[in-house]
Amino acid sequence: MIEIEVKIPVPNIKDIRNKLLDLGAVLEQERSFEENILYDYPSAQLRGKKQAVRLRTIGKKHFLTFKGTPKKSRKFKIREEFETEIKNATHIKKILKSLGLQSFFTYKKFRTRFRIKKLVICLDETEAGNFLELEGKQSDIVHFSKSLGFSKKEFIKNDYIQLILENIDRKKL
Repeated sequence: MIEIEVKIPVPNIKDIRNKLLDLGAVLEQERSFEENILYDYPSAQLRGKKQAVRLRTIGKKHFLTFKGTPKKSRKFKIREEFETEIKNATHIKKILKSLGLQSFFTYKKFRTRFRIKKLVICLDETEAGNFLELEGKQSDIVHFSKSLGFSKKEFIKNDYIQLILENIDRKKL
């Protein structure tokens, strides 16, 4: 499957949540805690290709995801994504280790998920700040972001690793 997404920094989660509901967004998942563990080979082979293997835990559910190399795009992050639910996180960690993969980065966030037709809308609270993440067709993302009062200039393609590391660097200054 091809994933097309952008992030937009938001100063106030409550205000955006209310706007989403006013615009007809349907709440799919109430605010929940996520832990995300990223894996790579010791040679950083996946990072070198801007690919990712991620194990995400939400409550008692676990999901293994592979994200391919991003396609060229000025405003959108576009890449292949394959995800499946895992019944036993301990076993999948052992499988990943047996394949030579090691965890190299862990981040945590709170996420609230909404939907309008095929557009997935997430409100993410991270250590790098609060973000609105829109995933769907490019035209739907642009149209919906405009209805929220955002322009393409505010779109971010960076992933949470990059945003968290940038935030840490800013705090050091």
